[in-house]
Parts: sequence; structure tokens; C-alpha cells
Amino acid sequence: MSLKMDLEVRNGVLCIRLEGELDHHTADELRTRVNELMDEEMVQHILLNLGSLEFMDSSGLGVILGRYKKIAGLGGEMVVCSISPAVHRLFELSGMFKIIRLESDEKYALHTLGVA
Repeated sequence: MSLKMDLEVRNGVLCIRLEGELDHHTADELRTRVNELMDEEMVQHILLNLGSLEFMDSSGLGVILGRYKKIAGLGGEMVVCSISPAVHRLFELSGMFKIIRLESDEKYALHTLGVA
């Protein structure tokens, strides 16, 4: 299975919706597309909607961690929402929830980032 990416900037928040598998085959494309958008748009925060992400390996974690460091360096925040059980467990085991806030759904996550 491949990775479907839906990237949208809403009021300074880069919304990243992923479906499928984020692994070493798809991580570079995601990294490139997110970096391009961050360079082109006035991105202040990143929202990851991972409800349809079925699988992620360490390459995917690396991409997410790298984008977290980039947005945090700009004074922004990264929030994850609607996370699937398998990916939730990976985030727990890797300690990602210590730096990335988890919210129940995209609408509420956007609200907490100041986007109505």
C-alpha cells in the first residue's frame, strides 16, 4: 500500500492528513512536500491527522520528528489527532507524546491552535 497525503494550510496551520503507510518508501516524499509548503507559506503550527494511517516505521517517526524540530524552532507547535491504535502505540513507545500534544479530533485540535 502507498501513502496518500492531503496537505492544506489554514490560517497559518499546516494540516497534514495521511492515509496508508508511512515508511522508508514514502517518507522522503512527505518530507519534501512538507518542507516546500513550510518554505512557501506562513506556517505557524502543524496538525497531523493520522486517523487513516495504518502503518508507520522509524522512517516515518524521523520525518515527523524533523518537522517538529523545524516548527518548534520557529516558535510553533505540532499537534496530532485522530490517531489509529497501531500508530498511537508507536508514538507512546517512542516518547513522541512528550513533545507532541494529542487531541481527539481535527476540529478541536484546530480550535486549540487558534483556528476556528
